[in-house]
Amino acid sequence: MIKQHRKGFTIVELLVVVSIIALLIAILLPAIGKARDAARVTQSSANLRNLAVANESYAADWADRQFTAVPDDIGLSPNADPLFYNNNIACMAQQIAGIDHTGKLWGAWCGGDLCPNFDGDSGLWNGVFYLVYQPLSYNAPIAFGSFRTPNNKAFNAYVGGRFYDPAYYAPKDIYPLTLAEGFFSSPEEFVATESTDTIAWSSYCWSASAMWNPEVHSRCGHVNPRNAPAAFRSPAIGQCRFPDLKTRMLEHHWLQNNETDKNPSFGGDDPSWMYNHGYNSKPVTMFFDGHVSVVGVMDAMEADTRAQKQAENNNTCNYCATSAGSTNECQTGLWSRDTQWGTDGYYGNFSYDTIVDTAYHVLTTDGILGRDVIGAK
Repeated sequence: MIKQHRKGFTIVELLVVVSIIALLIAILLPAIGKARDAARVTQSSANLRNLAVANESYAADWADRQFTAVPDDIGLSPNADPLFYNNNIACMAQQIAGIDHTGKLWGAWCGGDLCPNFDGDSGLWNGVFYLVYQPLSYNAPIAFGSFRTPNNKAFNAYVGGRFYDPAYYAPKDIYPLTLAEGFFSSPEEFVATESTDTIAWSSYCWSASAMWNPEVHSRCGHVNPRNAPAAFRSPAIGQCRFPDLKTRMLEHHWLQNNETDKNPSFGGDDPSWMYNHGYNSKPVTMFFDGHVSVVGVMDAMEADTRAQKQAENNNTCNYCATSAGSTNECQTGLWSRDTQWGTDGYYGNFSYDTIVDTAYHVLTTDGILGRDVIGAK
């Protein structure tokens, strides 16, 4: 009887198979990466759609108002002084983060003679007001404020009732997400870290300019809100002239097409680039009409240039020149170069490249009455 031997693969055949597999992997990996990136953008868009619903729900309860953390009438205080307000008029509402598992209440406390005693250091309340309560801090060089805090207790009641809710964090926002995602399953309103100074702020921010009275970032020039009695009254949503062109919330960090994850100019727990730091940045954005789309920084810059040309052709600044008491510089673009941050705008001096030049969304000219993009070309 003759035995039949099974023929195995030769080394050449194995190498061919391995080469084919490697080629397929090389072809598929970019496609998988793109699909994963698209899924993350889709999730961020879903987050903003949920926040759009929350904004509308808040407005329904508060007479069409936007969220605000500062009293409308603080302008009654000399120089909008919070100390005078809390000592003589009323105790302003506190910026609460939430209650932790021990029952302790956390927040940015703002004290005064008319305020009850709160846990924490109320001696710091004056600085807290200027950095957290007003829409955008005018304490240079720090530009923070309530526009960065949509996960505070007063607003998160319309989302999930927790400071660290997944709806507040974009899947591609590495630094805040790394800190926050460990708390997503926690039922507490707020989870304190080892350092109470370490907080994962939301990936999304409101338009600071839209939270001010429109006169603060007027086309006729910036007005210091501490010198304008009505500056702190947040406008009603119905005042928005261009709801499909005025941004309401967007990804605060440069998440799409970013060159590096870390800005070497920034330290601390979150050294991320900001949304306006790269010419190719495309933050997922929610507009005042509720629609969500990806808006490119280059698109905002082009719109700003077009607006300047239109203003020059229509001699728009003539109105400001003839307005009684107007001494500030006319603003022809879609964002104000006349604030304390000057022509660099919102942290523009820390940008990744020299091409990018915009502070749209945060410093929109005319605030809620203005636009951040322009329609069809």
